[in-house]
Amino acid sequence: MEWFYNLFTDTSSVAHIIIVFAIVIAAGVMLGKIKVGGISLGVAFVLFSGILVGHIYKTLVPESAYACPVEVLDFMQNFGLMLFVYCVGLQVGPSFFESFKKGGLTLNMLAIGLVVLSVAVMLALSYLCFDTSNPNNLPMMVGVLFGAVTNTPGLGAANEALSTSFHGTIPQIANGYACAYPLGVLGIIGATVMLRYLCNVNMKKENENFEHENNDNTNTKPHSMSLLVTNHALVGKNMEKVRDFLGRNLVCTTILRGNEFILPDRNIVLQDGDKLNIVCAEEDAEAIEAFIGNEVEVDWEPKDEPVVSRRVVVTRNEVNGKTLGQLNFNMLFGVNITRVTRSGLEFFANNGLRLQIGDRVNVVGPQDAVRQVSDRLGNSVKRLDHPNVGALFIGILLGVVLGSLPIALPGMPAPVRLGLAGGPLIVAILIGSVGYKVHIVSYTTTSANLLLREVGLVLFLAAVGIKSGAGFWQTVVAGDGVEYVWTGFLITVIPILIIGLIARIKYKINYFVLAGVISGATTDPPALAFANATAGNDAPAIGYSTVYPLTMFLRILTAQILILFFCA
Repeated sequence: MEWFYNLFTDTSSVAHIIIVFAIVIAAGVMLGKIKVGGISLGVAFVLFSGILVGHIYKTLVPESAYACPVEVLDFMQNFGLMLFVYCVGLQVGPSFFESFKKGGLTLNMLAIGLVVLSVAVMLALSYLCFDTSNPNNLPMMVGVLFGAVTNTPGLGAANEALSTSFHGTIPQIANGYACAYPLGVLGIIGATVMLRYLCNVNMKKENENFEHENNDNTNTKPHSMSLLVTNHALVGKNMEKVRDFLGRNLVCTTILRGNEFILPDRNIVLQDGDKLNIVCAEEDAEAIEAFIGNEVEVDWEPKDEPVVSRRVVVTRNEVNGKTLGQLNFNMLFGVNITRVTRSGLEFFANNGLRLQIGDRVNVVGPQDAVRQVSDRLGNSVKRLDHPNVGALFIGILLGVVLGSLPIALPGMPAPVRLGLAGGPLIVAILIGSVGYKVHIVSYTTTSANLLLREVGLVLFLAAVGIKSGAGFWQTVVAGDGVEYVWTGFLITVIPILIIGLIARIKYKINYFVLAGVISGATTDPPALAFANATAGNDAPAIGYSTVYPLTMFLRILTAQILILFFCA
């Protein structure tokens, strides 16, 4: 049985290292699914599992520093963090810059205010409640901050910055994170509920207001209609001229001339009495009808033409990033693109819309021509099942290089670096948003991205937990653990209440949207799940997805700024 004993005691054994990580991750994931009052800690419980294993191992084998070699723990921690933040960047990249457009700007400004205010409350409490002469107190409060806002990437970024810039014994800030995290989850939900009563929110009225606003906000949705050409000024003009006259985007999918169905190309000219099948943005429909002619009822099923409408998936690399105007399917194949669906959102197919790998395109035209367009776009669903691993590691490589680049800042005694969290995150956001310009295909299926993120996150949490567990009792239980709990709760609640009141009183933000903004600004999935269950509509998801990309970036950035400017 000596071989079995060595599996759990020989820290230099690869088998021992794998067993320790497997136990920590498996136990943490399973325990994280347990719900108390409908709330669970999720994958973050891997950190607590790692702390427990690290503490038990240090107690049973006091002569060993950690349950695994420190070099292995450092590698797992940093590699897991890089993989996690890079995949997060790829996920938020396509919508990162879009989130600053009208409507999203106000919500993002509120999210920025919540991020800044939480940092300000943390700094105030650290100076008011702790001994400022102790160099470990402020770094520990940084850990408390990211536990209070349930932001694990921020903890990782702070840990990584500490390892490169802190002078002296590096404090195990994950212990502060562990103290604040449970009440952080409860505090976010509790503060959101408190806002409901402070603002005297009528839930039924808020739901009706959201439905009304959502029904009115249809300007980006495609709209289909049949129009009879009665404007004699259009006779002899082609559809390109019609678009120029109107100054609006529209697609004519079919023309009924007498009893003949015609698939229009760019050169076909209109005749008096033509009936046009038009697809346009819904907000443009009234103006287009007034310009071309009255809406009529037409059966667009042709009597003698095998015209089909088919959804085609973009899977060819050479199409990625090209506009519909550049592809010019109408002239080359005699077909029309009417709609493009991306990540569940439907876009009107104007000539300036750039296609991306994974887009689903609605193609209308003769059956043979549609088949040719399908071949040109790829339409290989199996192709999407295989993530571009090469592009993934090229991005991580570039991220590590960027993160290691020394940046000289005024007043700093030494150059600062974005680190192994900031560098990969920025590169991933840029590749996700504009990677097509340099022919980098970053597409991964949602399930593949989620798997890679989860693997990276559990490796990071397990490594941090095992390292922190060795000194957990002395640092937390025999130290300032109770203070970390209640200060963390204040860091959670105070900013949410202040920003929430401003959002409701000054900006009149819908309560359900605000609940999503709070969840996104704290990057807290349990809070979003609670908001979704309360609302019964899509409002929380809209608020969450609008502010999440910028907030995630800011949380990681502020983690490094706090360490470099206040703790180094």
